[in-house]
Amino acid sequence: MSKSPDSVERFNYLYGLINLAVVFCIVWVLWFLFMHADGVMKLYTPMYGFSLVAILLASVILLGKVLGWPADPGQALPAGKAIGQGILGVVLSLAIMYVVYFLVFWLFIGKLGVAYFSPLALVAGGGTGAEPWNAREWSSTAILYFAAAFLWWALVWDLAFGRWPWQKDSRWVVGWSRLFVVSFFSMVTFAVLFHPHVCMLFPEAQKMAGANPWWEVWASTKSAFFSLGVVLCTLFWVVFSDLFWEGRPWSWLERGGEANLAKGIVTFLGTLFLGLVLVYVFTNIFNAIWMEPYQGGQYTDGPDWRFIHMGEISGFCVLFAFIWKYYFNNWPNGLPLLLRAIVRSVLGVAGGLLIYWFYYSPLAVLVLGKVPGRAQPDDQPLVWTLLFLAVLLMQVQFFHNWPLRRAESQGK
Repeated sequence: MSKSPDSVERFNYLYGLINLAVVFCIVWVLWFLFMHADGVMKLYTPMYGFSLVAILLASVILLGKVLGWPADPGQALPAGKAIGQGILGVVLSLAIMYVVYFLVFWLFIGKLGVAYFSPLALVAGGGTGAEPWNAREWSSTAILYFAAAFLWWALVWDLAFGRWPWQKDSRWVVGWSRLFVVSFFSMVTFAVLFHPHVCMLFPEAQKMAGANPWWEVWASTKSAFFSLGVVLCTLFWVVFSDLFWEGRPWSWLERGGEANLAKGIVTFLGTLFLGLVLVYVFTNIFNAIWMEPYQGGQYTDGPDWRFIHMGEISGFCVLFAFIWKYYFNNWPNGLPLLLRAIVRSVLGVAGGLLIYWFYYSPLAVLVLGKVPGRAQPDDQPLVWTLLFLAVLLMQVQFFHNWPLRRAESQGK
């Protein structure tokens, strides 16, 4: 919902900067406790920590974007109520993460259905390489890929289909219906884009369980980092059009202010097409910098690394888009839509590159304990990016932007 001119003028950008600094510090504390190589838990292996953070973000998105809880995260609440609801949202997100990760994947699906979702099932099955650390990394990779598919469908469904086709139903009917639909399409997406690669992880490829990765011929890699790169490059456009372009051009297909099937299909295919265009652009930029990649190439020479790296850059831009939207009031707001969309998009790309510079600078080596350099096999920038997004969205959705919302509401 757009703000009135008076509310735009009263927005305290300094207060937004302070909020951003506080959130950054919270993310750093969480990183040191759970992910840092010299921290407490050391969960960054990296795939185990990667998948845990991805499921945590998926839990936050599930509550806010799919189920629609709380009902109006943009509403200003008294401090006490905002804090109470925020704590409840955090607890629910952590509970969903635990249930989905350890009970649904590890103990239910992994043990009774698809073994690669559970390290316990992989170790029990035996065979070459089926030892606890490798088994956990393999199952973490599969869970991560499913979380990526879920995040894609949750965000694109919210932008493309909205409440359709349940516009006349209650909020809970809409929420639970969207959950089942998003979960269904996530399973299909996982089966087509990620399952073939997971089957190739094992010493003896699961030839009868997974098709040969269909993208190998023209992507020059069997790795599903290709698919992850495409998904993240597509989410770049989903988030930019939702936050920076205020739902355009897709909202022009709405009827009576509500989404419909035509809008949903056009939005899904349109953002996917733009995502593939972005993959093409990144591919040419990387080829100009590092020359052509080749199968078997290591680090910057590997096609798989190129695809995950373009996804990482897109992730930085997505993170900055949320930061700019909620901590800097999506400036500018007084210009015509086309101009403000262009300015915001330019700022979004520049901000993403600024985060890129920070992450690959010596400062991040000191703060995050990451491996120096850009192309390291055990370095996954998306872990930090997704953790930052999860904390940011918790404040926005569950705490109703408190205490930033309190400052924005003063004097009204």
